[in-house]
Amino acid sequence: MKHGMIALLLLTTMGAQAQMERSDDFRARYELKEVVVMSRHNIRSPLTSGGAAYMRVTPHEWFKWTSPSSNLSQRGGVLETAMGQFFRKWVVGEGLLPDNYRPEGEEVLFYANSRQRTFATAKYFSAGFLPFANVEITHALNEDKMDPVFTPKFTKMNDAYRQQVISEIESMNGGPQAWMASMQPTLTLMEQVIDMSNSPAALQGDTLHFRFDDTHFKIEKDDEPRMTGGYTLANSVADALVLQCYESESMTAFGHELTTEQWRDICGVKAVYDGLLFTAHTAAVNITYPLVSRIREELNRKDRKFMFLCGHDSNLASIGAALRLNYPETENALELHTPIGSKIVFEKWNDGADDYVAINLVYAAVGQMQDRTLLSPDVPPMVLSVTVEGLTANADGLYRLSDLDARFAETMAEYDAIEDQETAVPAMPQASYSGKDRSYTPDGIQASDSTRGIVINTDGGKVKR
Repeated sequence: MKHGMIALLLLTTMGAQAQMERSDDFRARYELKEVVVMSRHNIRSPLTSGGAAYMRVTPHEWFKWTSPSSNLSQRGGVLETAMGQFFRKWVVGEGLLPDNYRPEGEEVLFYANSRQRTFATAKYFSAGFLPFANVEITHALNEDKMDPVFTPKFTKMNDAYRQQVISEIESMNGGPQAWMASMQPTLTLMEQVIDMSNSPAALQGDTLHFRFDDTHFKIEKDDEPRMTGGYTLANSVADALVLQCYESESMTAFGHELTTEQWRDICGVKAVYDGLLFTAHTAAVNITYPLVSRIREELNRKDRKFMFLCGHDSNLASIGAALRLNYPETENALELHTPIGSKIVFEKWNDGADDYVAINLVYAAVGQMQDRTLLSPDVPPMVLSVTVEGLTANADGLYRLSDLDARFAETMAEYDAIEDQETAVPAMPQASYSGKDRSYTPDGIQASDSTRGIVINTDGGKVKR
């Protein structure tokens, strides 16, 4: 790891330690009663393998993944165990649980989506968190399928509501023209990094550049919000590049030494993709209703001490949008808001009269992930405060549980107000783009009207001669 990265790690972990370690005065006034963790799974292999589109757009060989397609990687398991060990030391230090605790009754619950990567993340975390107990991971389905609780799908729909969702999506990130223009430099960087112009896809006359001007959104009942068009390919490549960065322990991609800022730009491609699909508030209150209601239920229980939910980045994104949580911009991370393996942690404290909640984003720093650092209160992960729009925390940074519960109730009421009706033919509106259609030769040179030979026209992706 570079010396500059080490210095940055030392500075940021010192800040994290100050936030995680409560003062003696704080502990004299508050008692930790419960912790609810909403986790994103840890490092996985890309979602598709052999013959996948992301493999066809580069002549280079990708990292040899340590797990089958979409499964948790070996490194992901190691990192999640280390995170579980850190949480164990933290809750033991706060007096919530004794060391080497064996759960009794309903005091501890682990609940994961039925995908292998989420179930395995919960299992590895539990091994580090409760090493003296064989924790059962609750999951709804035996096969590698999506549990409806963790599936960000629309369960209510009507034509007016769909249009409202589309309108909100269209206005995000400054509107389609703004986000497309902002992404172009990064897409060009990615094309150079993967040597896209010499890829099998380019040589076979398929595609030479990442497109975004054919973006469509699909909003239908009983399905997740979906995007179609060329930008989905850019999202897949960005995802694979970042996973390779973590797995290979290198900030270099296919011989290109990239700066941390360039890696964050590449992660920004996925952030825009996920943001458009999962962070429109109108959509989020619908697609995340099961998780919002479950977390609310947990925070109001008296018999639970620790709850671990494990899902996906879409879950964290939509929960934040639905409840109007303000996720901080990350420090010492590649992802901008919810790094892989990150957790939204709800800490419930009591002052002898009332319950309060602190909300934090907890994740391993990029250097810790690449170095497989053993985490502890002395070497903590990153811990950043999450604020709640419209609510005021007290002087100790805590929200009254009653105030936060009212926000949960408000979000659930918004869902209840959505009328479920028969709809017309589902709309697939195209994101507007004012730029001209682009045409290129197989060498990646922009074509003109006088260009002869094979030309790739971005208008429909047709090959002309």
